[in-house]
Amino acid sequence: MSGCVLWLSGLPCSGKTTISKAVMSKLPESVKVEHLDGDALRKIICSDLGFSKEDRAENLKRVSMLAAYLSQDRIVLCSFVSPYKKDRDLIRQKVCSFIEVFVDCPVEECIKRDVKGMYKKALAGEITNFTGVGAPYEKPESPEIICHTNKETVDESANRIISYLSVEGFL
Repeated sequence: MSGCVLWLSGLPCSGKTTISKAVMSKLPESVKVEHLDGDALRKIICSDLGFSKEDRAENLKRVSMLAAYLSQDRIVLCSFVSPYKKDRDLIRQKVCSFIEVFVDCPVEECIKRDVKGMYKKALAGEITNFTGVGAPYEKPESPEIICHTNKETVDESANRIISYLSVEGFL
């Protein structure tokens, strides 16, 4: 088995982490897998960064280097908003076996799912440059996989990813 990087990108609260965890639970036990999550890694290796466009790019640069290293012998699931096409394109160029997964969900649905209250704060003006409210999210133009999380279950999205991995020879 060769490794790969599954890069799940989408608005905050679109379902990236939830889908990643579901995919991990469906992989055969023999498959080595790692999950890199935006919220967790910001606290660990990117705590010195804010949310400016430049800091977001640096955050993704650091994480993509880690993902590339880990993907030599495992499937690496990366759950990051990664709102800018330019940043995702750079990651695609640097990471072998890069699979872009667009977790597509309307902002209205993401607002309903917002358990941390971030959208509420952004809409009230307490947070600036929040992706989907004060900052843009540039949708991927041709991702390998699209998960419509407002129209399908978590299992359906996870199964789509597992099927892709199987067909493409990663499982």
